Amino acid sequence: MPELAIAYNGLPLDRAGGHRGDPAWLAEVRARPGSTVLPLWRDRCLTIGGVPVALPAATGESWAGAEPVFLALDGQDGRFAVDLSDVDEAEALRRTGAESTVDIRALFPSVPAAESTLLAYAKGLLHWHRNQRFCGTCGHATEVREGGHLRVCGAPGCARLLFPRIEPAVIVLVTAPGEPRRCLLGRHRGAAEGAFSTLAGFVEIGESLEDAVRREVAEEAGVVVGPVSYLASQAWPFPAGLMVGFHATALDEAIAVDEAELVEARWFTAQEIRARVAADPGAFKLDSIGHHLVASWLNGAGAGHG
Repeated sequence: MPELAIAYNGLPLDRAGGHRGDPAWLAEVRARPGSTVLPLWRDRCLTIGGVPVALPAATGESWAGAEPVFLALDGQDGRFAVDLSDVDEAEALRRTGAESTVDIRALFPSVPAAESTLLAYAKGLLHWHRNQRFCGTCGHATEVREGGHLRVCGAPGCARLLFPRIEPAVIVLVTAPGEPRRCLLGRHRGAAEGAFSTLAGFVEIGESLEDAVRREVAEEAGVVVGPVSYLASQAWPFPAGLMVGFHATALDEAIAVDEAELVEARWFTAQEIRARVAADPGAFKLDSIGHHLVASWLNGAGAGHG
């Protein structure tokens, strides 16, 4: 099966893991004329005319007091990111010459795929830095290393290494046993009337991805799941998740929603889903792997294919 073109995946740049621990190399890359910095403010992208701002990396006046982190090499040029969250929004706009701050997911339809992937990468890394300024073991301030891909506790008696946190989650399209082919979708609390989506949830300590699928579906929809098959994964900027996509087959059709996460769940035929998409092309978010789970099932893939 060919690899799916999923949003926020497949960064076509070199992360230069073998070089980013060298401060002299980082300084030389940052000084290159074509190297740029992406400024973000509280997980939001700074934009001009709907286009993300990219500043020359060689000068630092726009982000005085903030430390850029290295993202990747684009050819010979460096791509960096800097977090301006310590100032208010108006000051962040003034420093960068931007017009507004925009959620990265809102930019997905209008920017090239590689750029949205880089923005998601920058968002996750900067979010981690903002929330990892102090050691969780001793409370001492942490210091940046490896171009921003490591923080180290500054206390001599601790010196704990702290790596960027990734939060794994599962997302699943559950199909009914037997014919006709049907899949399970739920309406989450707070969602608009008629807004159904695939089920998802975070992986807990001490469980496999498959265990997480079965637990989440049972907890939210009261549906008991049997066979579980992997489809694909997605780097998910919420802010730094890894969404792992599955198809699964229910052992029976009984539904009992938890009324905490879900307010409604039901089985849909392929014809019903196609009609919903035709009436509202945005019914399934195009930047979410959930879109691919549904699309691949409509094309005959996944558990429950008869």
